[in-house]
Amino acid sequence: MRKRVSTTLLYIFLFSYSLLSIYPIIWMILYSFKNNEEIFVTNPFGIPKEFRIENYVRAWTEYDILTYFMNSVIVTLSVVGLTLIISLMFAYATARMKWKLSNAAKIYVVAGLFIPVQIILIPLLILVRDAGLSNSWLSLIVPYTAFQISFSSFVINGFFRSIPNDLEESAAIDGAGIYTIFLRIMVPIVSPAVATVAIFVFLHSWNEFTMALILISEQSLKTLPLGLLSFQGQFNTDWGAMGAALTIASVPTVIMYVLFSERVERALSVGGAVK
Repeated sequence: MRKRVSTTLLYIFLFSYSLLSIYPIIWMILYSFKNNEEIFVTNPFGIPKEFRIENYVRAWTEYDILTYFMNSVIVTLSVVGLTLIISLMFAYATARMKWKLSNAAKIYVVAGLFIPVQIILIPLLILVRDAGLSNSWLSLIVPYTAFQISFSSFVINGFFRSIPNDLEESAAIDGAGIYTIFLRIMVPIVSPAVATVAIFVFLHSWNEFTMALILISEQSLKTLPLGLLSFQGQFNTDWGAMGAALTIASVPTVIMYVLFSERVERALSVGGAVK
């Protein structure tokens, strides 16, 4: 009896927590179909009296959300790809190979986790300007990648260290070279870690605002977080169109999680699996 009561209470808690987590998303979708009067006065929490598709049309045409969306896609995918390539190679070199100063190199890179972005914004702006990267996609791709390497290397390094040496030794006996071992054996084994890192890097790059605000001033190069500022005027804000833009901006993150959620859950619960 006591077990049944505790199970029922647990289900009630989980159901309530699910509603609290899902409701903001539902509210955002609903208010993307409303006008300003419904959002703030007549119907802030209910279903729209009239589904205003024109909010999405205005967000896509008048506010040029397509340009911001494509800029975010280009920057984010570039950052994810570069971060995974660099982090995989660095983590493998420090976790599986013996060379002088490998521990020092690992500590140096991981120390980047403890550096707040805010304290280096001005030096970063000067560095980007002196490198000739101002107002280009590289002015975001390079800093984003640099800041994500610390976390990514730290996660992947832990997975590489958990793999038995027997796999590499067996492959070497069969004639496999270092690149074959790395690409065909080691990388597939740590795929849960790769999926975890990919999601975290994707979310950070897709939602990052502070560095983009400092480093990008060209309207045609702005990403989605910056583009949302265009919905705010001096005397009025088009909240319906902004809700539509937020809904559009949320779609890639949902798709990303759906595609990789199983691998992430396996990585977090098992800590890496050796096949």
